[in-house]
Amino acid sequence: MIIIDGAAGEGGGQVLRTALSLAMVTGQAFRIDNIRAGREKPGLMRQHLTAVQSAAAISGSTVDGAALGSSSLTFTPGRVRAGDYHFAIGTAGSTGLVLQTLLPALMLADGPSSLLLEGGTHNPHTPCFDFLAEVFLPLVNRMGPAVTAALDRPGFYPAGGGRIRVEIAPAAALRPLDLVERGTLLATDAVARVAGLDPVIARTELQVARDNLGWAEEHFRMEVLDPAWGPGNILLLTARYEGVTEMVAGFGERQVPAASLALNAARRLHGLMESGAAAGPYLADQLLLPLALAGGGRFTTVRPSRHTLTNIDTIGRFLDVPIGIEQQADGRHLVSVGRG
Repeated sequence: MIIIDGAAGEGGGQVLRTALSLAMVTGQAFRIDNIRAGREKPGLMRQHLTAVQSAAAISGSTVDGAALGSSSLTFTPGRVRAGDYHFAIGTAGSTGLVLQTLLPALMLADGPSSLLLEGGTHNPHTPCFDFLAEVFLPLVNRMGPAVTAALDRPGFYPAGGGRIRVEIAPAAALRPLDLVERGTLLATDAVARVAGLDPVIARTELQVARDNLGWAEEHFRMEVLDPAWGPGNILLLTARYEGVTEMVAGFGERQVPAASLALNAARRLHGLMESGAAAGPYLADQLLLPLALAGGGRFTTVRPSRHTLTNIDTIGRFLDVPIGIEQQADGRHLVSVGRG
């Protein structure tokens, strides 16, 4: 059995999600202690518990310690079963993070699967639905599976109530992915969405983003959503290249002025575009696991975060696939997976 200290590295929920994914794929049991010890509220929260329960449901696994607030968990995997599944987090907890847990196993399963996930779809500090659908999943599909995601309704933090549907046609094996260069810039766009809030918030965000990015006016648009889906606000800034799409999200929160949100998001996207790296920090985290399961691949990124380094360490506990990081002369970092 693999023993994991959840307090090591960045001390968040990614260690647990990666361990669940790899346990299901490899058949190796694990025990994790000090779950999310690096967070203000340690232990299993609702979205983490849903990830555990849903992983157990699709794989017939045995779990000990699956309770809210639990700091230790033992997971003994069974056999992954393709099928139609419905999981509800019950809060604004991230549907995307639950999907992240289940996808590696289901995209290597013995048949197609459908997921209906309910909870948060646009949460601070986690990849939003748009990022998954437009940035991450197209790269996964280049590796062999066919995965599509649809948004039934958004679920903004803190209310939640969102719903996404995911269709997964698996691959017998994953193909390596080479993403060293992102290619020519094809398009840019910005969208500000509000639900149950004054549209002036979205107009302010778009104006500040336009002032700082210098894109033509037709690249910016506002979407006023059904008030019943709110309150909620998000600004999405997207740069579409030949080989990859990069997206930065600014999430509306209490006490955060719309202008400050937009300025921060614009600066982040500008920094990614100027870096020349193919993968930003969120995408770098998400590419590691499928590339490791494929046994190879490469991508360039910005300076690796502590989150990324922790994920690499967790992957190494389950798979004998080396992952190296080398800083390039141009400032980018090359992440190489496999033995070349």
